[in-house]
Amino acid sequence: QYSPDSVAGADGELDPCELTLPGCSCRGPCRAPSCPCLSRGSPAREEQHQEEQQQEQQEEQQPRFCRPVFECSALCPCGDSCPGRRLQGGLRLPLEVFLTARKGWGVRALRPVPRGSFVCEYAGEVLGAAEARRRLEAQGPGQPNYILALREHLHGGRVLHTFVDPTRVGNVGRFLNHSCEPNLVMVPVRLHSMVPRLALFAARDIPAGEELCYDYSGRFQNSPAASREHEALEEENRPRKPCYCGAPSCASFLPWDSSLFST
Repeated sequence: QYSPDSVAGADGELDPCELTLPGCSCRGPCRAPSCPCLSRGSPAREEQHQEEQQQEQQEEQQPRFCRPVFECSALCPCGDSCPGRRLQGGLRLPLEVFLTARKGWGVRALRPVPRGSFVCEYAGEVLGAAEARRRLEAQGPGQPNYILALREHLHGGRVLHTFVDPTRVGNVGRFLNHSCEPNLVMVPVRLHSMVPRLALFAARDIPAGEELCYDYSGRFQNSPAASREHEALEEENRPRKPCYCGAPSCASFLPWDSSLFST
């Protein structure tokens, strides 16, 4: 079943449509830090600011993480023309699902995609941990796994997990393949709910016809410390699935982190 947005899963534990965040009272164009919505996290993707910040962090050799983004929502009076609403216009790029040579279905854009552009969401059923684990354990070794596990590291050492499964309900994002050197980056974006929307942005200028891919492991534009469990727990007691991304730095196998589903 096609759905442009994520929906509550069969377990009903999390509802991405639930109103849990207040809107702003801005009457003009919203800008951080004056807008309370945009000031909750990173500003809308401003490439120059992002590049300068990343360069400073690299020079300081500090862990680097992809920070969440907050947008204005339907609860805000600023209107649809607000620059703080990148996702709410929906899919604007002409995307094509096509059959790749070795990876099954894939996605490509039919026109060039400038760096920093919003491409699409990874939409599906938002599940609680128990239901996500149940579905994962019910899968056979040869079945495809579409369940995406997002792990956000919060202040004070807490970790917030979000599980999205587009197997039964989803959008074009379910056809995006993995790459060890991707041209897309996934960013958690929040509107009126604390349940994030998984937005994919162009990490560089992408020519028309090039396959669109992102890093399933989350390592891309995150420091290795963000994925500290991967080396020890990757594909434990499971046949490893080969990676066919063709990148020079290809890890040979698709990423997997079973610790997110451990009891």
